[in-house]
Parts: sequence; C-alpha cells; structure tokens
Amino acid sequence: MRSSAPIFAAKAAYLAISAVISLIGLAMLLFPGVSAELTGTVIGIAMIAFGLIKLAGYFSRDLFRLAFQFDLAFGLLLIAIGVIVVINPIDALSFICVALGIPILADGLFKIQIAVDSRRFGIRNWWVILIVALITGFFGLTLVFRPAESAAVLMLMLGAALITEGALNMLTVLSAVKIIKHQQPDDYVVIDET
Repeated sequence: MRSSAPIFAAKAAYLAISAVISLIGLAMLLFPGVSAELTGTVIGIAMIAFGLIKLAGYFSRDLFRLAFQFDLAFGLLLIAIGVIVVINPIDALSFICVALGIPILADGLFKIQIAVDSRRFGIRNWWVILIVALITGFFGLTLVFRPAESAAVLMLMLGAALITEGALNMLTVLSAVKIIKHQQPDDYVVIDET
C-alpha cells in the first residue's frame, strides 16, 4: 500500500497557493496603483512557490493523474520565470504581462484537455473546468497582446487573469484529485503461481 499523505499534502498546498494567487489578483484589482517593483516581487515569489507546488503535485502520483499531469514541465517553467521576475522586478510590469500571460494561456489550454479527460472519467464538474479554462485562456491571451499600455489597465488585466487562474486551479484540484487511503502502487502486479 502507498501512503496517501503526499497526495493530500500536494492537494492542500495546491489549494492554498491557488487561493493566494486569486487574492493577489483581487488586491491588484482593488489597488491598481501599487508599484510595479512590489507587484513584480510578489508575483515572482508566488510563481516560484506555485512552481514548487506543481512539482510536488506531479510527483504525488494521484489516482486519476488528471490535475497534475502537466506539472513537471509547467512547474519548472514557473520557477524559471519567477526567478527572472524576482531578480529584475523594476522593469517587470511589461515583462510580467507576457511572462505570466503565456503560462496562464498554456494552463488554460492544458485544463481544457483535463476537462475533456475528466468527462471520460465520469467527473460531473468537467464542464465547469472547461468554461473556467476558456475564460482563463482568454485572459492569458489578452495579457500576451496587452491591448492597453497604461500601467493601471495592465494591473487590472493582470489582476483579473490571476483571479481566474487561481479559481481554475482550485476547481480542477477539487474536482479531479481523488485521495484513496489504500491506493495500490502503479507497479503492483499479481503473479499467479498456480
């Protein structure tokens, strides 16, 4: 039998960091005049933390392998971008829009696939994941193309994108990560010696 503790820890951490990301987005909507340097530093640290949690999720080997299936490469990408943003937060606002827009767009696209796979697994909320993934992908795409150059407008767009990204991740983990106390290891093989 394999312990369910790593899966439980990864799920709890994933939910916590997703809530933090949504709260950062909400703060950006409520206070769009916050300095770009502070915003860059906070977002960079959050990206690094989320990258580490995505790696933990990937290696937790949950039962369905839906929510964490893309998190090895995606976690490494978030850590790398987070480090770049933390090192150079002053010029980060324009960079953050592209640097965060691409992963948010990618995550929206990956979650579309997770929604489709969830439907095949019989998960009832698959369509909610699909809708939120489409909205999140739209915000990621909008960040990449930055239709407005005003810092206040960019902060509002970034805040909305972070709120939907956090909500998408919480929804996906709550719907698609199942914790079974007595889950068998993947390499469990029964050999019939009769």
